[in-house]
Amino acid sequence: MLVIVAGCLSVLTMHAQDYYVGGDISLLQRYNDYNVPYYDQQGKSINDVLAYMKSDAVGWNAQRVRLFVNPTPSIDDNDPAICQDLDYVIRLGKRIKDAGFAFMLDFHYSDSWADPSKQWTPVAWQSLNDAQLQTQIYDYTKTCLQKLVEAGATPNFIQTGNEISYGMLWGAKGSQDNRCYTSSSANWSRFIALLNQATKACREVCPKAKIIIHTERTSEPETTKAIYQKLAGVDYDVIGLSYYPFWHKSLTVLATTLTQLATAFPDKKVQIVETAYYYQWKPTTGVIWNSFSVWPDTEAGQAAYARDLVAELKKHDNVNGLYWWFAEENGNGNWPDNIVIREWVNRGLWNNSSHRALPALYELKEFVNRPGSDIGGITYRVPDGRWYTLSGMLLDTPPQRPGLYIHDGQKVIK
Repeated sequence: MLVIVAGCLSVLTMHAQDYYVGGDISLLQRYNDYNVPYYDQQGKSINDVLAYMKSDAVGWNAQRVRLFVNPTPSIDDNDPAICQDLDYVIRLGKRIKDAGFAFMLDFHYSDSWADPSKQWTPVAWQSLNDAQLQTQIYDYTKTCLQKLVEAGATPNFIQTGNEISYGMLWGAKGSQDNRCYTSSSANWSRFIALLNQATKACREVCPKAKIIIHTERTSEPETTKAIYQKLAGVDYDVIGLSYYPFWHKSLTVLATTLTQLATAFPDKKVQIVETAYYYQWKPTTGVIWNSFSVWPDTEAGQAAYARDLVAELKKHDNVNGLYWWFAEENGNGNWPDNIVIREWVNRGLWNNSSHRALPALYELKEFVNRPGSDIGGITYRVPDGRWYTLSGMLLDTPPQRPGLYIHDGQKVIK
């Protein structure tokens, strides 16, 4: 192992280690398994999508993956994107960690999509009472994390629930029970007890991981603040937000939400754990704010949105993470006949027809491009004996792959 001393510094730590940029790439393993082609913007074949995302061209340092309890596509019209069971996530999570990314695990605590309108309890858990559910969520969370750790896929960030603005584990599909509203005290103690049991498991198995509470009322600054005030009794580290401008309004509204969170919760970092924008075929229903008058539903418009979002987020010191949702979307490709994506979302970062990377893919790295974010930007700290990538990401263990790293104030080639 060759060591190159980085000047006379006793320790080198980069500001970039505090910032994370990447995507939710939960369907990438299935795309890869069925040999769906990926090309760069010029049409050159990409043999390893993760390696390309890590390259200087894209500059990502983090990835997010969802986890369902018992994935059941039939709950949502046989959606083939619902396939992420624990074995699947272990496989993809290990690839993510081996490639040098930070790994965010997104527990859905459901058999299908969990979002503000759907927080259905897994079928196998539906006969449990509240006390039994607390035990179940602890046991399930702990078991999943133990298996991930054993496989070399230790999460760096853990979401204990997905878009849980109104609580979670409501009951069977269609249930109106157990929902939480900021205007009422009903069900909040139940919700908090469930979250604390999930957190307990996370702290025991992955004590270094940051725990995220993820909501999506970003268009309502006061409501967002009120949700986290209600959750003051929960042990967590990061406020996670979804932000899609056609649903969550302008960047000015986002800025107000972020500013209010910084004031109300100065000890909490904020991450935009989901965002995306259309590059073609915008929706005709369900749009809350006409974002398309600002950013057209074109490849250039999508890139302009990514650029403007990054510029806004960099104004807020409390924001240290940005993830593009379904970044890996890439059409039907070579899906088997029995697995058909009937409707493309058209918000990913590859063109569904040509399989070429879109311009927006190359804009997001600017989120971590800040003064002091390269190897020349340094601060002094007490030596900690830990290992970092050149992009500043902390590694759980000494690196096993050849490359250039930072260790105790030195550049190290392994």
